[in-house]
Amino acid sequence: MTVLAVDAGNSKTDVAVVAADGQVVGAARGGGFQPPRVGVEAAVDVLADAVGRALAEAGLDSVGHVSACLANADLPVEERELAAALRARGWSSSVDVRNDTFAVLRAGLLEDAEPRGVAVVCGAGVNCAGMLPDGRTARFPAIGKISGDWGGGGGLAEEALWFAARAEDGRGEPTALMHDLPAHFGLGSMYALIEALHLGRIPVQRRHECAPVLFATAAGGDPVARGLVDRMADEVVAMSTVALRRLDLLDAEVPVLLGGSVLAARHPQLDTRIRDLLAARAPKADPRVVTERPVLGAALLGLDTVGAPPTVHAKVRAHYTL
Repeated sequence: MTVLAVDAGNSKTDVAVVAADGQVVGAARGGGFQPPRVGVEAAVDVLADAVGRALAEAGLDSVGHVSACLANADLPVEERELAAALRARGWSSSVDVRNDTFAVLRAGLLEDAEPRGVAVVCGAGVNCAGMLPDGRTARFPAIGKISGDWGGGGGLAEEALWFAARAEDGRGEPTALMHDLPAHFGLGSMYALIEALHLGRIPVQRRHECAPVLFATAAGGDPVARGLVDRMADEVVAMSTVALRRLDLLDAEVPVLLGGSVLAARHPQLDTRIRDLLAARAPKADPRVVTERPVLGAALLGLDTVGAPPTVHAKVRAHYTL
């Protein structure tokens, strides 16, 4: 059965058409998927552009199954709404929608015969998901502070700015962040940086640049910056061990996959603390940094659903590791 795989993040969308024998016969890339900002139909229009190009390359109008891993599909009710919207486009009557964290998880699970494990994705935000071969999953809402989340690149940037502002005006403890952050933007003080951010002279999207500055400051030994990095490691391990416990995997030999730009950068302090804490709390867990493309995970999830044999999984995986 032909599978249409979609991995849609906030900034870009990857689409692949996988034939029944595992050959990738069509592929395309499109824009970001942001239904909270533009609405469901407008967001799906962005997917439709990339899907249309991939199907045209494959010489198809429809497929047997759609496997879509989508950013902002954070709750089951959102997954159902998005699945209905994709089904209405006529690409297939068989549609599965999952949060995009599952794409990273499935791509990194090299054990295709019985995929099991947990993934933590730390990019702009932070999320975690786990799965078992029988279809059971563990997940978090991951919609911000109201669901208990802390960190990610965006969260770290906000924390770094908060501590730096308070250090400069005297409300908080000293930190080199009060010099390093404005210097990164070519400014001489936190007051100048606060003004530039507030008045829009520095675009909002550039705030993410504060996270690498935080890690560099931490590497220089600054206690405040190091404390934030340690807290990020603590959050990653807390999410992963909770997911492992929910799936009865806390004492099992399973991978804990680390994905997203923050974790993939392998900052020594962050990476070492995550591994040390995991070794203490889940001694048999195998932490791995995910390097595979998430669209591979969407494709493999689709192949799992249609019952494709291991040889087909292997062929798709080989296509994305060339």
